Amino acid sequence: MRTRFAENLDSLSGDLAAMCRLSVTAMSEASDALLQADLELAEHVIDVSGELDDAAAHWEKRAFALLALQAPVAHDLRFMVGGLHISADLHRMGGLAVHIAKIARRRHPDHVVPDEVRNVFTEMGTVAVAQARETEQVLQHRDPERARGLLTADEAMDDLHRSLFTITQAEDWPHGVQSAVDITLLGRFYERFCDHTVEIGRRVIFLETGSLPEQ
Repeated sequence: MRTRFAENLDSLSGDLAAMCRLSVTAMSEASDALLQADLELAEHVIDVSGELDDAAAHWEKRAFALLALQAPVAHDLRFMVGGLHISADLHRMGGLAVHIAKIARRRHPDHVVPDEVRNVFTEMGTVAVAQARETEQVLQHRDPERARGLLTADEAMDDLHRSLFTITQAEDWPHGVQSAVDITLLGRFYERFCDHTVEIGRRVIFLETGSLPEQ
């Protein structure tokens, strides 16, 4: 019975990593759609977002079934409870990628990102995808030491996010209020995406060590 339970936990852990891969793909494609004004790609991100919805719902159903049937304690219980939070974070990461794709779709055929901030958003996309890929590895191996690296890895994204405010609030910003609003929203979506990877890192540390690191 315990062997079967351990196998179920390993399977659930792998499912979290698979959910993270979905969010990696969604963010990568959403960023490309944004920078290239690619309507077809934006639509694809929006259409496949249901896969992450289904995966999150399936993970929660399996987790609650194990909680009800096995009554796990200590480390196993931490994994189940922490995994529910992680699943929710991964679901929200996919949702943030969809928000980016929807803005690209709404402004099509125009480019949402002006030349003044194109390099910033290119870097934001690169940082977000790299952070999510590292999160996938952390989930796959449940390595608390590697998870600690996620806690500070979003500093690059924070710096990029701050740079957007400097550019859009400058007196010589030539693209008007609507463009500044779009840029502000997009920057927030990228920042929140990475914030969720930090939270996942904290949760992995908790489920493996029993202690949450300080914020």
